[in-house]
Amino acid sequence: MKKKFIISVVIALILNSSIFINNSISQWIQTVNGMGSGKIINAFETLGTNIYAGTNETGIYISANNGTTWSQSSMNNKTVYSFTTIGTDIYAGLLNNPNGSGGVWISVNNGANWTQTSLNSRHIISFALLGSYLFAGSDVDFWRSSNNGVNWTQLSVNSQSVRALAVIGNNLFAGTYIGVYISTNNGTSWTITPNNRSINSLAVIGTNLFAGTSQYGVYISADNGTTWSQTALNNKSVNKLAVSGNDIFAGTYPYGVYYSSNNGASWFQKNQGFSVPPFYNYTMISALKVNNGYIFSGTDGFSVYRRLYSEIIGVQNISSEIPSKYSLSQNFPNPFNPVTNLEFGISDLGFTSLKVYDLLGKEVVTLVNEKLNPGTYKVEFDAGSLTSGVYFYRLTTEGFSDTKRMVLIK
Repeated sequence: MKKKFIISVVIALILNSSIFINNSISQWIQTVNGMGSGKIINAFETLGTNIYAGTNETGIYISANNGTTWSQSSMNNKTVYSFTTIGTDIYAGLLNNPNGSGGVWISVNNGANWTQTSLNSRHIISFALLGSYLFAGSDVDFWRSSNNGVNWTQLSVNSQSVRALAVIGNNLFAGTYIGVYISTNNGTSWTITPNNRSINSLAVIGTNLFAGTSQYGVYISADNGTTWSQTALNNKSVNKLAVSGNDIFAGTYPYGVYYSSNNGASWFQKNQGFSVPPFYNYTMISALKVNNGYIFSGTDGFSVYRRLYSEIIGVQNISSEIPSKYSLSQNFPNPFNPVTNLEFGISDLGFTSLKVYDLLGKEVVTLVNEKLNPGTYKVEFDAGSLTSGVYFYRLTTEGFSDTKRMVLIK
């Protein structure tokens, strides 16, 4: 009887949420040690244990510890727009300048030294690999190399600036100011697809091609560009797209980062922790990269932010069917060690929070803290850093709250 009384008191305390101090909300953390906080980041790349950041005017920074610290490479006074890798070599696409130091550069020693290739007088904005070919898109034309950048052949995508490149099977796609082009013969000739938007970024999940556009959000094609449909993210300028598995991330201007796990049918804004520039609501995202359990955001003026990948994808929409009422299910498995799943239903659009507390009523972690569309959701809770014991999780929405008990046994 005494044990039940104690648990009842704890639940009562949890329901009076005003007594708790929230110090564990998942958020973006600025990681600029060795770089400084005022950089414009144009691109990321990874090679081995290193992550590379290409900047405006200050070249390339390298981190060997997931962005905790950065060091400036010997490429230290140029504007770097794009990256790609072939084996253990890394390629950088640079802004051209009057002395001809732009084009494509290569490093064969993890970025310690860089050598300019024969493609040296263009703004190189994008790269792609298809078979034995390396492709480079510039602001005025398009280039192809069959020997890893030693020699280049000049081609053209109908005289368009090639801002993004992507590959599905033997199809090569080019994103331009007037839409997406497709080539089935390694860039020799091109056909425009019926997407007449200004394209900033391309990304691929399986056979689905995604296009990030200026002003009109993200489009998707499941048939190699024959037809396109606008995703639910449909009124933002999307600078960058990044994918990991079936997850896609959109870096917008100036509304931060959005995430989708269902091919764009629904998106979640993930901006907690970003610095906010004057006159804007959120940080302007200019680069995105998923690497080694983290997602990195390059910004326009605030350098690099980092967030745990597991945090940003924590809430998953598992059904878009609108529930008849709000609900919070019992976690499963329960007892658990150390991972369990929490499911809940949202019947109306509104702000939702899902928090975990220990037996003393202290907040352990915030799992959800955002506006959600109606639907059924699942959140994975990893208690690997916690001790065995009884914990409580509480769902709070606009007009509904519920608390349930779970047991961690290690």
